[in-house]
Amino acid sequence: MHARSTARVLPPVRPRKLAKVPFVELADARLQGVVSSGSDIERVYVSSIVAGTLNYHCSTNNNRPCGGLRGHPCKHLLSLADEAVLQYGYERVGRYLGVDLVEVPDQRVLMHHVGVHEVSAAATVFSRFLRHLAYLELPESAEPLPELQWFPAGEVR
Repeated sequence: MHARSTARVLPPVRPRKLAKVPFVELADARLQGVVSSGSDIERVYVSSIVAGTLNYHCSTNNNRPCGGLRGHPCKHLLSLADEAVLQYGYERVGRYLGVDLVEVPDQRVLMHHVGVHEVSAAATVFSRFLRHLAYLELPESAEPLPELQWFPAGEVR
């Protein structure tokens, strides 16, 4: 008997513009990602929303707090949520976060669902983002990457 194991890769629900939110993921019981600064091309923010509580945090990649956090989510968190909806769809994001999201015309999904500010470290998310960027620098090849060899390449006996 032969069994195949594959990692399912889902295409985005709708195309995204990566300049504003280059990295978004549903991982570690959070919606998290990297958002570009609107005022400084060399600054990025690491933003996250905790599943279940919807508590949120936003800081620079070196853990300086976002100045837009004033008792409510900042524009980086709103952009992150909007891009997550484009990438994964309302249903999947809502299910992951544990809320009932309804499609709204302006896509500001966090305007109706918010927790409280809860500090979280940005280093892990930023490190994952940098690791993803490193794959873009690799020359094109059909050979497997050593760090991804835990994905079965074909049939397993």
